[in-house]
Formats: sequence, structure tokens, C-alpha cells
Amino acid sequence: MTDKPDLKQFETLLAARHSCRGFLADQIDDAKITAIVAAAQRVPSWCNAQPWQVIITRGEATEGFRAAMAAAVQTAGHNADIAFPAAYTGIYKDRRSVCGWQLYAVVGVQKGDRAASTAQMVENYRFFGAPHVAVITAPKNLGAYGVLDCGAFVTGFMLAAEAAGVASIAQAAVAGYSDQVRSHFGIAEDRNVVCVVSFGLRDEAHPANGFRTDRAAVEQVIDWR
Repeated sequence: MTDKPDLKQFETLLAARHSCRGFLADQIDDAKITAIVAAAQRVPSWCNAQPWQVIITRGEATEGFRAAMAAAVQTAGHNADIAFPAAYTGIYKDRRSVCGWQLYAVVGVQKGDRAASTAQMVENYRFFGAPHVAVITAPKNLGAYGVLDCGAFVTGFMLAAEAAGVASIAQAAVAGYSDQVRSHFGIAEDRNVVCVVSFGLRDEAHPANGFRTDRAAVEQVIDWR
């Protein structure tokens, strides 16, 4: 009889996963990537539509995409398929700020140093040196729920990757240049660029991997009725 999943083991996996911002150059074996995607495929979706499509880069394809995004951020205006948040306010602004300053602290960006903060921001478009990128798209005609389903897939992908010893980071920033992503890969006009997930082996020595974000207390989340 197969052992039932254990909540404590799942909590351990969740706690182990973090947004990796420094990768080794080593390529991940195709079979392992396929297994990660296959595991992520088990996440639920509305009417079992499974709307996600995934482009995965490796080797020269990753380097070509890296170069294309480096050019895009220098020359193109923001053109996300899916609108970015209009504003972060209240507790959401506070959490975003804490995360940002935690990162700056470990990589040595001082408050007011615009050149250093810009250089760190540009690392998003270098995929933090990751050897692989998964580009996630959704059908436009499925609207918000297609995007929601893709969010579930992204979570499944990152947890499966962590379980397989592969680090990752989900990046909406790259989707801010959806036109350039679409053009680079020949993505159909009837699909939204949702986000990318950069992934590979974690560089344990990279300072950007030296902090972890916290989580709100359960009492702040649950509204018992």
C-alpha cells in the first residue's frame, strides 16, 4: 500500500523553497525537467482545462533569450499582456518593501544608490544567471481564470523542482515585455504571456540567496465565521 502524503513533509518542502536569485551554470538533465513538468501537471484547473503552455529554454536558447531581454529592457517600453498591480498599499506595500530591503541588504545595495539598485533590477532580465527559463502562457479567451490556473501550475512547478533539488524563481518582471517575449519565441497572439520561471542549481555562495522572507501569521489570514 502506498504511503499517504504527510502534511509535515509538505510543510518542509514549502519551507525549503525560496526565490533563488543566484544560479550555477550547470544544465539540468532533460529527463529531470520533464519529470518536474509532469508532476506540476497534477495541479487542479477550472474544468480540467489545463490552460498552461510551457516553453523551456536550455543552452544557447537561454543565452539568446537572455540577450533579447537585456536589449528589451534598454529599448522598449513596458507592454505587459496582463496588467501589473495599480498600486501596493497598506500591509501589501509593507511586505513588498521588507522583501526588497532584505535583498538589498545581503547584496550590498545602500539606500539612495540608484546605480546599484538598477543593476540589481536588471538581474531579473538576466534570469539571475539561470541556465533554464520556463515561459508560461495562457489562452486570452480564458481570462482571469486561465491565468489563475497557470498560477497553480507555477506553484506546482516550483515545488516539484525543489523536491528534485532544483532551485527556481517566478518572475512577472519579464512578462512586462510581453511583445518582445512573444516575438522572440513566435508565441501566438491569442495567448497571454503570464510569467517566466528561471531555474537551475542554486549557487549557495551567492549573497542574494542569503535571506528568506517571512509569512503572515495564520490569524492575519483566516476570518472564522
